[in-house]
Amino acid sequence: MPHTPTHAVVWLDHREAKVFLITADDVERERIKAHAPHRQVHHKANEVGSGHVRDDRKFFEKILAELEDVDAWLIAGPGEAKKEFDKYLDQHAEELKKKLIGVETMDHPTDGELLAHARKLLKAHDRMAPHDPRPGPRIERAMRGGTARG
Repeated sequence: MPHTPTHAVVWLDHREAKVFLITADDVERERIKAHAPHRQVHHKANEVGSGHVRDDRKFFEKILAELEDVDAWLIAGPGEAKKEFDKYLDQHAEELKKKLIGVETMDHPTDGELLAHARKLLKAHDRMAPHDPRPGPRIERAMRGGTARG
């Protein structure tokens, strides 16, 4: 059975993440709440430290679990959460990080707007990605004298 490419887009802020798994035929949506959605810490002048709360490891791990089998994906969001998640990938999900094609700043788009933007970027990425030059099984049969049909 041929592999069906799966793409994804993750939109997140400090309160929640929306994960969309996109195939040619379907879109699956998962919503993940942060463990402490009420906290949003800002930097205060004249104080030591960055002012950011520690990464919400459980929140990030739940997002990663949804992305297990994706071929290419995007991160989007309005603030620092997307950057913290991207940084988290460096230490905890190196293979998945290799499949990340971009980190986009997007305020609070509708699901339709987010999916349309993601599809546009993922389609452009797919056109640029190298493809396996080996012929598929149908073409190999045709080259051996069989038919190219199924």
